[in-house]
Amino acid sequence: MTSISLSATATGKADAVVVGVYATETAKGVKGVALAPGAEAVDAAYGGSLAKALDLIGAAGKDGELTRVPAQGDVKAPLIVAVGLGKKPGKGEQLNTDTLRKSAAAAARSLAGKAKAIFALPAEDAAQAGSVAEGVLLGAYSYQGLKAAKKDAKGAVGEVVLATSGAKQAAVKKAVEHADTVATAVNLARDLINTPPSHLYPQTFAERAQAEVKAAAVPALTIEVLDEKALTKGGYGGIMGIGKGSAKPPRLVRVAYRHPKAKKHLALVGKGITFDTGGISLKPANAMDTMKSDMSGAAAVFAATLAAAKQEVPVNITTYLSLAENMPGGGAVKVSDVVTMYGGKTVEIMNTDAEGRVVMADALARASEDQPDLLLDVATLTGAQVLALDRLAAVMGNDDELRTRIVETAKAAGEEMWPMPLPEYLRETIDTQSADISNMGQRMGGMLVAGLFLREFVGEGIKWAHLDIAGPSFNEKAPFGDTPKGGTGAAVRTLVRLAEDLGSGK
Repeated sequence: MTSISLSATATGKADAVVVGVYATETAKGVKGVALAPGAEAVDAAYGGSLAKALDLIGAAGKDGELTRVPAQGDVKAPLIVAVGLGKKPGKGEQLNTDTLRKSAAAAARSLAGKAKAIFALPAEDAAQAGSVAEGVLLGAYSYQGLKAAKKDAKGAVGEVVLATSGAKQAAVKKAVEHADTVATAVNLARDLINTPPSHLYPQTFAERAQAEVKAAAVPALTIEVLDEKALTKGGYGGIMGIGKGSAKPPRLVRVAYRHPKAKKHLALVGKGITFDTGGISLKPANAMDTMKSDMSGAAAVFAATLAAAKQEVPVNITTYLSLAENMPGGGAVKVSDVVTMYGGKTVEIMNTDAEGRVVMADALARASEDQPDLLLDVATLTGAQVLALDRLAAVMGNDDELRTRIVETAKAAGEEMWPMPLPEYLRETIDTQSADISNMGQRMGGMLVAGLFLREFVGEGIKWAHLDIAGPSFNEKAPFGDTPKGGTGAAVRTLVRLAEDLGSGK
């Protein structure tokens, strides 16, 4: 795990020093690079010619571009890594902190296997220092898997020193500590998502959650786990219906955080399908490749709750993890079966691969009984979301102002979400003669149909939003920006900031 500390100097002993460079262009169209603030001491060791040296070897300053040169002078590191920060800000303009975070992440990822690195990027105030710190910790993430031989594996950079003139300023220290807490939460979610389903299933997920709550050592944070017997007795027909096709029974985890000065109550619900075969409505083989990530919503809400509790955010939070495996075993729910949900509503199962909304509905109904001021659910819910928005998450809900606020909050937190409607004309497509509602409606607009289904289980008068993160939750391609390959921890940063806003009265 990467540790981060602050220092006022950029020339200490390390394996590498990271500096930032801007892309520049003269009035005559001549392109080049300019050093960003923070690189002054390193440039002095080059006799003021570092930018020229980088320019000569082809550095362009593009966002995240990495250029390596050997160190010289009194820099006590053998390597200088210059990372591009994009176009140089004009007079009176500020460097975009999103760009700063992503470029810091790219640099940190390139230093895998190094023991120590100094980051001499722009960190002149708390916002910039926090962005660099968060980017470093997100970019340094490394999941080593379960390989028996690890000698060739490159772990994350061990220690990072953030060089800043504000090293002793309370605001800067606080911003870096906050970045550490949030990035640790994101990386916990990534670890959970990347864990193979042979090792992470409902019981072990619940046990991991219990262990994390205990390790957090926050007295106001408690956890309760309902096993299959308690779920049956409690009337959680949705979770039990989906989970009974597996030899590994389902769980419902309830995590509660209570702050003595809280004036608002936030409820979170996360989809935790630890592996999704599609059940009787079996998926094609190549559609199961990433289905260990179908619990990303549960990972996100749990990790965000831990982060808020560790920071003692003045808001009450109740979080539900709906955990099940969707398998086609002999006890599996069948197409046309009717299950009775928590609260008594009946659902006809017309597609067992639309299982996420069913396990989520039980938890939404239960969470509504807590009468929260705000109820959010997070799920890798539909393939339609991936087709529509790819890397962007979708936000739906019963309050347009809330939906807009979540999208804006996500952007401020460094994530991308997009508002989507819940058209009333689609509601009739989930009507059925056999039950109160069907878990499937028309195919077109499937993401929206799923949102309408979930809305049916939200208590009257409760503000609610649904975050479909199917697209951004898992990255099958090469890393980019602050996003690694594999589990991404999507929505964690947004949820933490929403909790902070709610706690501050926003």
